Amino acid sequence: MDIRAGTVDDIPAVLPLAAGTVAFHQALDPARFGAVPDAAAGYDGWLRRLAGNDTDLFLVAEVDGSVVGFVIGVLDEGYRMYRVRRYGFIHDLWVEPSCRQKGIGRALVLAGIEHFRGVGAEQVRLDTAASNETAQRLFGACGFRRATIEMLVELDRQPV
Repeated sequence: MDIRAGTVDDIPAVLPLAAGTVAFHQALDPARFGAVPDAAAGYDGWLRRLAGNDTDLFLVAEVDGSVVGFVIGVLDEGYRMYRVRRYGFIHDLWVEPSCRQKGIGRALVLAGIEHFRGVGAEQVRLDTAASNETAQRLFGACGFRRATIEMLVELDRQPV
């Protein structure tokens, strides 16, 4: 396994993995993660911006020369009323199902944490679906803790 910075040349290999991420999240909670048609294609421009940026995060995992996972995120600025000024935010993590349980996800997350440490972030944050206990265990093993609970109400279904 090799974890390395993603490049523009990696994007064609990452886009199908991004489609897996979109489909997985949508299946978990369509009200929260319902995607527009061809949502994965929207990753192309985003990945190009991340690949050309030293502070944001785009890492890939390769096994035997094939990209089997990725992690992406951004360096963000905190609200002025809070002490933390700069934090990394991990947006997406994906490892192909056939390559899971081999430490690849953990390696990607830990490399992402180190990337953000290296660019001056004071924290790294992420969101995970409430029902995704596997991801929560992985992130907990990487040092994350629960900090907030996001809640939503669908306005067209709100109780009267």
